Amino acid sequence: MVIHESAEDYLESILVLQEQYGQVHSIDIVNHLGFSKPSVSIAMKKLRENGYISMAPDGSITLNDSGLEIARRVYGRHQIITRLFTLLGVSQEQAAVDACKVEHDLSAETFARICDYVQERENSEK
Repeated sequence: MVIHESAEDYLESILVLQEQYGQVHSIDIVNHLGFSKPSVSIAMKKLRENGYISMAPDGSITLNDSGLEIARRVYGRHQIITRLFTLLGVSQEQAAVDACKVEHDLSAETFARICDYVQERENSEK
């Protein structure tokens, strides 16, 4: 399945906002990502047309199964890469920013080795 990085970012944001607030509306995404309302509106339309999200009459946004799968994958990568960077001594805030930049572009092989490394480090800290 090929999906653009920007769509992954939107889906990940919806997941994070749902976990924080329960319901998500376009304005929440605008505030979370810092994008304009028109940009978010266009993106939500495309995500809806591609079957990644559903929108209720009240404007609340829900991830469909395919959108949830992508969001969980991207967010999981984000969390692991953030953890790697903090293990290397990067501040939590900078690690999260930098993880956003690389979470989409790593190969499966590299990400698997990162997961192994982070798990080994965390087990050795116990």
